[in-house]
Amino acid sequence: MDIFMIFIRTLFFYFFIFIVYRIMGKREVGQLGIIDLIVSILIAELTVISIEDYDNNILRSIIPILTLLMLQVSLAFLSLKLPKFRILLDGNPSVIIRNGRVNYKEMMMQKYNLDDLMVQIREKGYKSIEEIEYAILENNGTLSVFPFTKRLGSKKSSPLPLPVILDTNIQEDTLKLLNKDEAWLRNILRQKNLELEDIFYAFYKNGELFIIKDNELI
Repeated sequence: MDIFMIFIRTLFFYFFIFIVYRIMGKREVGQLGIIDLIVSILIAELTVISIEDYDNNILRSIIPILTLLMLQVSLAFLSLKLPKFRILLDGNPSVIIRNGRVNYKEMMMQKYNLDDLMVQIREKGYKSIEEIEYAILENNGTLSVFPFTKRLGSKKSSPLPLPVILDTNIQEDTLKLLNKDEAWLRNILRQKNLELEDIFYAFYKNGELFIIKDNELI
């Protein structure tokens, strides 16, 4: 009887957790943010406890799991609508290498050492730091690497695209970096007869603003 109950509970939680994670959204393990990771660990612990302690009512695990699900979905919604809230939860990506130079100050702030940097650069298929023009430590801990463009044996600089609008939200930090303001951005949108709410993504590169609307470059 004990084995049968464990079997039934295991099957139930398998499909129950499957539904919970489908509601939470499709994200790879390596892409989980801090909140997603915490929720995943807690759900796993609650599930194990409920399977092993089959004398207790199954609702003792279902209710906390549903509570965590509602919390995660609510935070995800707020993060989508409020950029500053998203930054509070996930933080900002960190530029570790800019124009071929390592930002040691930023590495110290992120508790990120040179060995970590070298390992992740090699994992991307590069032999040394000298090949890298930009390296950005993303919020999920992965390293995005942009190498120098090589031409006739020399390195050619290619400015990193800077996001100006993400999901209809203006990136104020980028505007400050570019020495621009919101009025400059809205003026460009007016010239193109566009509204901020219509813009999925816009980035700045080589002195020009590129705008993507409905997955098409304008």
